[in-house]
Amino acid sequence: MNNPDLSTRQISSRRVVITGLGLVSPLGLGVDKNWKALLEGENGIGPITKFDASAFASQIAGEAKDFDPLEFMDKKESRKMDPFIQYAVVAAAQAVDDAGIDKQILEGDRTGVYVGSGIGGIGAIENQHEILLTKGPNRVSPFFLISSIVNEASGQVSIKFKARGPNSATATACASGTHAIGDSFRIIARGDADIMLAGGAEAPITPLGLAGFCSMRALSVRNDEPHKASRPFDAQRDGFVMGEGAGIVVLEELGGAIKRGARIYAELIGYGMSGDAYHVSAPCLDGEGAYQSMRKALEDAQIVPDEVDYINAHGTSTPYNDKIETLAIKRLFGDHARKVGINSTKSMTGHMLGAAGGFETAVSGLCLKNQIMPPTINYEFPDPECDLDYVPNKARPASINYALSNSFGFGGTNGALVFKRF
Repeated sequence: MNNPDLSTRQISSRRVVITGLGLVSPLGLGVDKNWKALLEGENGIGPITKFDASAFASQIAGEAKDFDPLEFMDKKESRKMDPFIQYAVVAAAQAVDDAGIDKQILEGDRTGVYVGSGIGGIGAIENQHEILLTKGPNRVSPFFLISSIVNEASGQVSIKFKARGPNSATATACASGTHAIGDSFRIIARGDADIMLAGGAEAPITPLGLAGFCSMRALSVRNDEPHKASRPFDAQRDGFVMGEGAGIVVLEELGGAIKRGARIYAELIGYGMSGDAYHVSAPCLDGEGAYQSMRKALEDAQIVPDEVDYINAHGTSTPYNDKIETLAIKRLFGDHARKVGINSTKSMTGHMLGAAGGFETAVSGLCLKNQIMPPTINYEFPDPECDLDYVPNKARPASINYALSNSFGFGGTNGALVFKRF
């Protein structure tokens, strides 16, 4: 399964491990709270409280719980950041603390930051546009641009930790977090950095963000039962539920992590990307793009499909996505597809868009570390076209040696990561 275009092993033998996790999500703040909620099948979705959503077809979302920026930064600092940046900064600080890294180690050009976001500061854009129309151009905030552009999440994190290594951002829709982590894996593997703070952040629950997805008819309209609205792979799924937050992980070169006695959640061993070249928002009907990203990730990891024990699926709860992801898994894994535990944590968080890949990477690391799979909740009515093992409704202890995490985005952009038990 050699692939000279993909194998980082031909460039460098440097191994990459996950040593810290930071999470801001509809389930709460921090690793412990999120992990406990996931294992217990808690639901973070409810009626939208950020604004009056009564005129919208979908009136529910997974809003970040327990998040007050003033608990983590002063008011002056917070005003320079759209919530997606605030989420990234807080999650990065959690990840650094979780990794137990002396902050002085992070300073300098051997630590980098790579945080993706699908939409960026849409809230800042809406607010400042309203000011422009009602009060004139001289009242637009001087902080408008630095609070809205996607790469400012990475920029603010790097400033906080004085990390002067590679600094970049991805804006690849719902694959943003996964691509940021995969690219960071490459950066460490080839020797351009020793530590990367990587993942995704998103704050899309605004009137314009909600209206855009409603007009596409992409969202669930199960407003009377928000806790049952996100139901990946279930026959009665009717669309995804918007979520928000951030998932940031600390990636380290293995030797450095061992030298400082780090706790290691998992090793990151493979990364695959692909493009559907099919449609601006819909996945290709034969699942080719999803298939190719998974195949390339496994080839990069130098393992065969039968070795994978667990898949953290993209699993958005839309009719097409879940069916096509299932089709792609069956094509790649063959008979083994029915032996793999597959779940979608979006059943509990909603779809955190560009933050999803960071959150789900953290979940994959926790699954490998703790040897248990969280459930896919709200799985009540089997779909004959989604007929694999989705770990329905109850967490399951399991022997997990290799895990795969999928992210697929608008524009036909796909990413997959492979993790190994350490």
